[in-house]
Amino acid sequence: MAETIKTPVLNAGVLVVGGGPGGYVAAIRAGQLGLDIVLVDADRLGGTCLIRGCIPSKALIHAAGLYEEMTLAAASSGRFGIHLDAKPALNFSETMAWKEGVVDRLNGGVTALLKRAKVRTLAGRAVFSDAKRCTVETADGPVTVVAENVILATGSLPVELPNLPFGDKVISSTGALSLTAVPKRLVVVGAGYIGLELGIAYAKLGAQVTVVEAQDRILPLYDAQLTQPVRRWLEKHGVTVHLGAKALGQEGEGLAIETQDGQRQVLPADHILVTVGRRPNTEGWGREAMGLAMNGRFIAVDDRCATPTTGVYAIGDVVGEPMLAHKASAQGEMVAEIIAGKRRRFDPVSIVAVCFTEPEIVTAGLGPDEVPAGTETVVGQFPWAANGRALSMDAGDDGGFVRVVARKADHRILGLQAVGRHISELAGEFATLLEMGAVLEDVAGIIHAHPTLSEGVHESALKALGHAIHI
Repeated sequence: MAETIKTPVLNAGVLVVGGGPGGYVAAIRAGQLGLDIVLVDADRLGGTCLIRGCIPSKALIHAAGLYEEMTLAAASSGRFGIHLDAKPALNFSETMAWKEGVVDRLNGGVTALLKRAKVRTLAGRAVFSDAKRCTVETADGPVTVVAENVILATGSLPVELPNLPFGDKVISSTGALSLTAVPKRLVVVGAGYIGLELGIAYAKLGAQVTVVEAQDRILPLYDAQLTQPVRRWLEKHGVTVHLGAKALGQEGEGLAIETQDGQRQVLPADHILVTVGRRPNTEGWGREAMGLAMNGRFIAVDDRCATPTTGVYAIGDVVGEPMLAHKASAQGEMVAEIIAGKRRRFDPVSIVAVCFTEPEIVTAGLGPDEVPAGTETVVGQFPWAANGRALSMDAGDDGGFVRVVARKADHRILGLQAVGRHISELAGEFATLLEMGAVLEDVAGIIHAHPTLSEGVHESALKALGHAIHI
């Protein structure tokens, strides 16, 4: 008779599935609170954001920006009085190695933090057989984990088009961050923030970039005024944009499309980057066996991120929009505290979104066109062309601005938006003002340091009050 091999069993107070910014934050906070934690992830700790998304893409965007600046300085007229004798050389393999070094450092940091919080980690894929039990296929064989509480942080995956399956020259954002050479011709399908962030970066690195978008404008989730400076950058730098166009599929050496006027053409491409959105990762790990309720394509949760199944929570991309790392982290921290006995609920006034295009876009709360009907507003808008810090960084002449939207009756701030170079760092102030329930007079009364971009926020509030100083 063959010997029966028993699967090792781990018991845990809390099982966290997914080691991204939601899962690892939940595990660390739970560990700090003295809970017994097991975290399972089949990939490197840090998840999509750290390993193949937010962090590596921003590293590439930074390197691309530096290369563009040096290339401009090598032009005959120079830049800021800086002249280079020759065009800078780009060793892309070294660029990608530096980018991976950033990822490795942060991955190591997450690993160390989990160890310090006494979190047990299992490297492998978890598959549930019921709501509180899963089997993890590790390199050393299967391990069964039985938990009192479960936190699902399985994240999201890039959407694949049926007529453009990933493979060969068709790549997702993950593939775009793993290229070994800058493509001579890159076609980007989808003009949302992921497609334009990566498309602009590769354009700065020397690629001939073409963008195909089914809707009638770029960045359709943002209002048109915010996206105009980005559109102008694309035009100025030779990025061709086909709006209202359909991607038909690969043909020959490129991508066949149908343009807005019904014409068919083939766009030459070394790589076709498909960035048409992300989908929650809800399949293949036993969701059905857990008996979870669904809210459309997302796992249904309440304002505590609790599912109807007692002791099972879900956080991050898998529970709905916005699919942002900082939302997942906030939910992970909250759920850990709820399991530890604290009273918490997820009810943010706003979750800030940042688009790292050229120039950058930051939005928080409501834009002028999103305010509920019947609510009168006052809007204050201040151009970066009138901000000393922006001009000193050559960041004031791209049509960018900062804008505040407030309720007319009591001056309560309803939203803040900005477009311009380097303005992503204003995201924290935007979030703070909204969460604290600030009114225009609060912002007007805060002394903002000079010279900084934050002065633009102050001026926008003054403008809404009717007495801007510098315009």
